[in-house]
Amino acid sequence: MLGSLRDLAPIILVIAFFQIFVLQQPPDNVASLLTGTLFVVLGLTFFIYGLEMGLFPIGESMAHAFARKGSIFWLLTFAFALGFGTTVAEPALIAISEEASEVAARAGQIAITEEAMESYADGLRYTVALSVGVAIVLGVLRILMNWSIHYMIMAGYIIVVIVTAFAPAEIIGIAYDSGGVTTSTITVPLVTALGIGLASSISGRNPMVDGFGLIAFASLLPIIFVLVYGILI
Repeated sequence: MLGSLRDLAPIILVIAFFQIFVLQQPPDNVASLLTGTLFVVLGLTFFIYGLEMGLFPIGESMAHAFARKGSIFWLLTFAFALGFGTTVAEPALIAISEEASEVAARAGQIAITEEAMESYADGLRYTVALSVGVAIVLGVLRILMNWSIHYMIMAGYIIVVIVTAFAPAEIIGIAYDSGGVTTSTITVPLVTALGIGLASSISGRNPMVDGFGLIAFASLLPIIFVLVYGILI
């Protein structure tokens, strides 16, 4: 709890400074704000503790198990399912998809009906989830084949620049934000643990050099996929 409070202290100090010295007015509902801050501290504490107890160990252990099994097919299938499943459940992605559908409706891009907005949000959400599944497969293949991450990332962003030139202006901002919201509370721990566990299980791979980098693919491919989604839809 002390560690969580220390991590949150800069945010609390910034808000308090601007509230007291710039706005020069007390915040509304001080009691509820303090209660909410306490809940955030408790939630962050339990979340980090849960990662250390559950998500990191299970990700690494499954990576070791698949490496011992020696089946590339099942390893890649698991990698895709892990990327897709964790992204679909990502709260940040759900939030931005719903917000994007509401803005698109108000802008006249889609019909102002619940069905149209839900369809737009689901299409965006599943497009991003599909892209992350493909991204994790690429990341796992990179570890297995010892491909250079530098050239893969550079090639990916060259594709982003090219596709951006053809994408409608309304989708570009959403696409670029989609790359960030995929790497959040659920996806990052499991994907990171998978990469480290896999690199540790393969002879000649360095977990420090080869185990990381999967998150970079999970941030890059959603941009490309959502841009293409915007062009097609």
